[in-house]
Amino acid sequence: MTTVEAIKSGKGTLIDVREPYELDTEGFVPNAINIPLGDVPTQVEEIKAMAHPIIVFCRSGQRSGNAAMYLQSQGIEDVYNGGGFQDVLDVLEA
Repeated sequence: MTTVEAIKSGKGTLIDVREPYELDTEGFVPNAINIPLGDVPTQVEEIKAMAHPIIVFCRSGQRSGNAAMYLQSQGIEDVYNGGGFQDVLDVLEA
């Protein structure tokens, strides 16, 4: 499954790893869960219990790439880096 397919499937969980103030100033993706990157390590068990696939995203894709690699290292295999939040919005609106 590609990242676009994972997003379009509607079966997974969208996780925004930006800081809460960024959602207020830059916008957000409807139905996404906000777990800032710094909080991801303490939320691994909760993330494992969420609907899969897991799609993480941020502003540009760098933080979400770090989050995806970390989650994979914790045993979550079906995690995807969705890139920037605008990228995710574009896929959802296509």
